[in-house]
Amino acid sequence: MIVLGISGFEKSIPFKKAHWPNLDDREYRISQGHDSAAALFIDGELIAAAAEERFSRQKHTGDFPVNTISYCLAEGGVTLGDVDEIVHSFDFAPHRAVYSFDPVTAALYRDVYSREAVLAQVTRYLDGYPRDRVGYVDHHLAHAASAYFCSGWDDCLVVVVDGMGEVQSASVYHAHDGKLEKLREVSARDSIGILYSVVTLHLGFDFNADEYKIMGLAPYGNPARFRPFFEQTVELREDGTIRIPLLRLNRTRDECENYLATRRYLAEHLVKPRNPNEQITDEHRDVAAALQERLDRAMQHFCKHFGKSTGLGRLAVAGGVALNCTANGKLLRSGTFDEVFVQPAAGDDGSALGAAAFRAAQSGRIRNVRIPVPFYGPAYSLSQIEEALKEFHDRIEVRSFQNLLETCTQAAQLIADGRVVGWYRGRMEFGPRALGHRSILADPGHAEMRDRINAMVKMREAFRPFAPAVTLREVSKWFDVSAGAEFPYMITTVDVRREHRNRLPAVTHVDGSARVQTVSASDNREFHALLEAVGKTTGREMVLNTSFNVKGQPIVNTPREAIETFLNTGIEFLFLEDTLVARRDGGHATVLRGSAGCTVSAGASK
Repeated sequence: MIVLGISGFEKSIPFKKAHWPNLDDREYRISQGHDSAAALFIDGELIAAAAEERFSRQKHTGDFPVNTISYCLAEGGVTLGDVDEIVHSFDFAPHRAVYSFDPVTAALYRDVYSREAVLAQVTRYLDGYPRDRVGYVDHHLAHAASAYFCSGWDDCLVVVVDGMGEVQSASVYHAHDGKLEKLREVSARDSIGILYSVVTLHLGFDFNADEYKIMGLAPYGNPARFRPFFEQTVELREDGTIRIPLLRLNRTRDECENYLATRRYLAEHLVKPRNPNEQITDEHRDVAAALQERLDRAMQHFCKHFGKSTGLGRLAVAGGVALNCTANGKLLRSGTFDEVFVQPAAGDDGSALGAAAFRAAQSGRIRNVRIPVPFYGPAYSLSQIEEALKEFHDRIEVRSFQNLLETCTQAAQLIADGRVVGWYRGRMEFGPRALGHRSILADPGHAEMRDRINAMVKMREAFRPFAPAVTLREVSKWFDVSAGAEFPYMITTVDVRREHRNRLPAVTHVDGSARVQTVSASDNREFHALLEAVGKTTGREMVLNTSFNVKGQPIVNTPREAIETFLNTGIEFLFLEDTLVARRDGGHATVLRGSAGCTVSAGASK
């Protein structure tokens, strides 16, 4: 059986702009259906998955994933006619009545959320695909399926927490025997995800996009200052659920659409709203710290209650809130569960994977195995790389290596010398993290490296931390985790061992934490080879690893995008597979150190 899962609502923002004109641009992200994606399963095995933004170059786009679908079909070696079912990761049909009482919300349902609206998109972009082979899966069920069927566990607790699905913000399932049994759900009126996003907007960042910035800002603040406010705002109930009266203040259509009453209350009782261009103050840092603390507590409360009531020792998590690495780390260290698995594409792009997985499971064709490092995007051939190099030939010098070992030796030396390196190999990652195929790398031991990369390469806020990538065998040496602890998806924070924090200044956050990625030879072979080579030059098998993009842009996909980003940033060298790229320096070849320590021209060829 061949199943294609999709996510996103193409008309969501255009509809809002038509019915709520003259809003701040950031307010248009208060809407559903961003981060569209597609995922292909063939006979129960995940073959390909990617977000549409990587092809369209529009970050967080909700556009119909036509480019991603084309990629998935090509990767799977199938045609559209071979696909048994296309399944969308939302199903608003059971909730149609909720939207029928107001003419604008009725139009929103009809034009954006309905099955008919999705069918119209399928017909427009995939002309000829049978309408009766298009299906729909409840959004939280799709998230839950993405967690369960990627966990490799037959029996576990599954928790989904996000802004909202159709009408809910959190759901709990007992997953067993290939099925998902819902135990409880929390209404979107009490959404910890929405509250986090509204405060994100209030602090001058983008709703439904910049929540990770609040997570990064929080360690700089003191939560005690605003702790009473958030303890009152987020009520932890005895039945394991949460209640957020602040979100229930919104009554009118406009208030409900844009959380206007909630935002007025924040302005009057918390802090005044920050303009994005204003300086970040201690007040903003303290709000972020108190908000993050309450999210951590709410997640532990929710998961602990249902873990205890079911007696299940394994927890699988998905949904946008599951991308909060700090909350994940606190949950893991709480000791509530024997094992915690966070689906690496936990946001709405991953719901496309979940929708397809759920339908594959219903047909009896699913392989429930632990998802490897999610390299499910496209790779590009050497001829495509050479074509991109030719396009920029007047601005670059290149040198090719014979094999991976030579490439890693040269890259390791550059990193040890304090250089910033672009690293582009193999298939692109699925999900928000660059995990060694579309990465920017540097030595974590250079104290100035974080500020340097933030300012000259990533062009982003100075408070933002960077993640370390370390071999599996060395993770417990540098970080406060047990030997062999696996964190392959860069989705959980851990503590840097105190005795090593001064040695790892570029990846140690202000609170001593790090969003670690472990790398093994079995599922990330080439990146592991690089880390081994780095270990020989620096004494630690570790690099600073951040995504290969700049502020406001998706992670690079094609070789051309990699070269263009390299040339327009402070990245000093770029490796495209086994080809090293450097800038021309005033018309002269840039001088590099060769693999044997000799001096060679970057313009040397095979």
